[in-house]
Amino acid sequence: MKLIDVGYGNRINGDRIVAVVSAESAPAKRLVSAAKDKNMAIDATCGKKTKTVIVMDSGHIVMSAKNSESIEL
Repeated sequence: MKLIDVGYGNRINGDRIVAVVSAESAPAKRLVSAAKDKNMAIDATCGKKTKTVIVMDSGHIVMSAKNSESIEL
């Protein structure tokens, strides 16, 4: 299991990541909205602006305040 730092001491299992996308796109915003409605959204931003949306194989959506380029897979 490879743990990936998503900012502020939060880590996720890197083996279960499906996609890492910018939070600025309309499809990413729809993904986050749908995940919040289903209680599948994980907010790892610690109150900061969401810059990256990470899609997990379980259907969970992880929101990170780190840039997608700085998340090392």
